[in-house]
Amino acid sequence: MTANILLKDASSQNNDDQRSQSLPAGGQNSDRFDCKEAWYPVFYTEDLDKKKPNKFTLLERDLVIWWDCHTNAWKVFDDRCPHRLVPLSEGRIAEDGLLECPYHGWAFKGDGSCDRIPQQSQDGTAHSSLRACVAALPAQSQQGLLFVYAGNPDRASSVKVPIIEPLETDQGKWTLFGTFRDLPYNAITLLENVLDASHLPFTHHKSVGNRVNAAPMSLEVIESNKQGFKGIWEEGPRRGKLGRQDTTFVAPNLMWHDLTSKQFGRTMTVVYATPTRKGECRLFARFPFQFSSAIPRFFISITPRWYSHIGQNGILEDDQIFLHYQERYLEEALTKPENSHNYAKAFYLATPADTYVSELRKWFTRYEADPFAKARLKEPLPKKVLLDRYHSHTSKCASCSKALKTVRRLKTISIAIASITWTFSPLVSFLFAPTNLTLILLSMIPVAIAIVTWLVCNNLEHKLIYGQETPLRNL
Repeated sequence: MTANILLKDASSQNNDDQRSQSLPAGGQNSDRFDCKEAWYPVFYTEDLDKKKPNKFTLLERDLVIWWDCHTNAWKVFDDRCPHRLVPLSEGRIAEDGLLECPYHGWAFKGDGSCDRIPQQSQDGTAHSSLRACVAALPAQSQQGLLFVYAGNPDRASSVKVPIIEPLETDQGKWTLFGTFRDLPYNAITLLENVLDASHLPFTHHKSVGNRVNAAPMSLEVIESNKQGFKGIWEEGPRRGKLGRQDTTFVAPNLMWHDLTSKQFGRTMTVVYATPTRKGECRLFARFPFQFSSAIPRFFISITPRWYSHIGQNGILEDDQIFLHYQERYLEEALTKPENSHNYAKAFYLATPADTYVSELRKWFTRYEADPFAKARLKEPLPKKVLLDRYHSHTSKCASCSKALKTVRRLKTISIAIASITWTFSPLVSFLFAPTNLTLILLSMIPVAIAIVTWLVCNNLEHKLIYGQETPLRNL
């Protein structure tokens, strides 16, 4: 699948369901946002394997995701068998399409009920007990993402899934691509980083920014409540050359910047921040475009998804290391008596450019929205782990994992070709020298091609596994 994804999977049934939904995310308490009472994206559906169980952790709750061929839908269970509490994600999808435990073969239907216990007699009824069931979480696919409801399942159908609303209009005009990655810092750290447009010229200099575009910023929050806030940057990026930028934060995990310019058309930067554990989250970055020219759409359509992900991983790594440390410094600063757990004292938010960061922190504090309030961050990770792409992205991405297998296979083939050609080149030289120098030179071409192929594939392999030690801004 290419990076050009035209949004077509939002069905009319889903739209009808959303119109009937009435309960707010975060629960009924007007003074507190319960982070469990909300929908969270956990995977791009194209990255899920229908042939085996998939593992994910949401709000410190281990889950198993699997395809139920009987209902043609993704199912999400607690990742533990009720029998001996082993992870079901280590099991398999049995021949009859049920989720089978790896320990003793207990098998479960899509509603979480136990279908069979191989160890019980034919007239046994233990499988029909409620104790034999697995807890199933509400799940639904929208806009190419699988969303899971983490709280009371009875509320799920009445709480709106946080989709990207602008994509529901003019669906045929949008070009959409994006990426995901497991990040070594909290969801709120990710959200405040993306909301903060002022860091772009410096942190992402030479990747997607330029220091010459740094300028004073006047941001305005025009609406704020328990469900999030909206803001306007009237001048907009690049010293006003692109026009006004609108920003939306949909509590607790979604934000986007929306910009329409004459040069590029309408462009959006969308980020979902799904909390996994304290100090960890999964980012889903999406980039919808309505181009004023057909040329960018064409080039996006022919760009392989895995190649796009390599570049986007590099952009994420521009700030990954210092954000990992920043939130640890903040946690330490908040415990000092002079700061009294007040972020405004720990941070020095000195200009209007910090308006959105300040508003997010106010929202976070006002509605007690920290899902891991009582937990402490672990010791910082070494740079080698922070720059690891394989475990944080490639191994979980269908396109990148396939690309990695391909480049490794090509490396093996190129070595074999070079070795065989090099072995027989002396024989060619002996038989034809000095009468046919051209033939001798031609016999060496496969060696040269094989070496170049190996070098290119080795470079791609490294980029799929590990990030760049020195960010572009510092080169």
